[in-house]
Amino acid sequence: MYKIQTLNKISAEGLSKFPRDDYEIASEIVNPDAILLRSADMHSMELPASVKAVARAGAGTNNIPIPALTEKGIVVFNTPGANANAVRELVLLALLMSSRPVLQATQWVKTLQGKGAEIAELAEKGKAQFIGPEIRGKTLGVIGLGAIGAMVANSASDLGMNVIGYDPYISVDAAWSLSRAVHKAETLDAILTKADYITIHVPQTPDTKGLINADRIKVMKNGVRIINLARGGLVVNADVLEGLDSGKIACFVSDFTDEELLKNDKVICLPHLGASTPEAEENCALMAVNQLRLFLETGAIINSVNFPKCKIDDPLPAKGTRLCIAHRNIPNMVGQITTILANASLNIEGMVNQNRGDLAYNIIDVETKVGSDVLNKLRTISDVITVRPIEA
Repeated sequence: MYKIQTLNKISAEGLSKFPRDDYEIASEIVNPDAILLRSADMHSMELPASVKAVARAGAGTNNIPIPALTEKGIVVFNTPGANANAVRELVLLALLMSSRPVLQATQWVKTLQGKGAEIAELAEKGKAQFIGPEIRGKTLGVIGLGAIGAMVANSASDLGMNVIGYDPYISVDAAWSLSRAVHKAETLDAILTKADYITIHVPQTPDTKGLINADRIKVMKNGVRIINLARGGLVVNADVLEGLDSGKIACFVSDFTDEELLKNDKVICLPHLGASTPEAEENCALMAVNQLRLFLETGAIINSVNFPKCKIDDPLPAKGTRLCIAHRNIPNMVGQITTILANASLNIEGMVNQNRGDLAYNIIDVETKVGSDVLNKLRTISDVITVRPIEA
């Protein structure tokens, strides 16, 4: 019986994919095998030694202490792309709201209550103060071309925008998904100097924190409109506010509220709505649950942010043991592991070894049962982090 602890409300559709005969799911549970969460902050949590994996039903993992969990051999999963359509649609809405002041117009129209027969004429006279440009034919700069950025770029191109994308780390899958109409920028400045609209879709890291700042705003076109639905720290709010006051920036749309931003009429603040659709929540939950099940039941790792992708196509050994071993990525580790198995007269049916930076992960199928004495010997190898046996 596997135990799953949830730290947030998780889509019931997703949780239903845990077989009830094999899984216990609760928000309060003793010695869980895995943690499933959305936005709960784990940085101050003390995790029991039983925890083998953490799955975030969403893409961002800023709320998870990844380095500390990696040191303990805990695999951290996220769900890239599961909420991409929800965010894509909100970006398109943000593009339109930043151009056409419909929010202000709606608020103004409400002031006409009580005017009776005069409303139509007053509305017609007052509409001139809410004129805004069309997005068709304008240039959109997309910073980051992952699942969301690529979808935004393609949709904006379909709407008649000239789209320029920048991502020095673009994946092969993302590159294949891009429309041919999307132009590739060689540098970030190539986007900043040409774009009428800029939308940001990169993770927040030490390298990207404060990506949009005073120096970068200086090279932008006058009247640029900026959209940030990715992470609040990617933008230096004080610098954006200066740009708004000077007229350099025409509008700023942020999915992250801030006291100073709320005071500015040229800012549209949203309460972190990017993935707030029932479809996105369900998709994220389904992906997270499937990843946890695959890992716990077979040892396979897909969409981990700290461990290498690793899977073996064969089913669990019918009469043997599957060993899942994490260790430091240094020479002779595999040799030490296989030597212990050979000395115990244990035959290896299949094996895969993958690494990611300083970390390596092995899936080893042994055709007979592996006893506790052998498991203990494997655990005593210097630089072995975790040893987990799985049996059919």
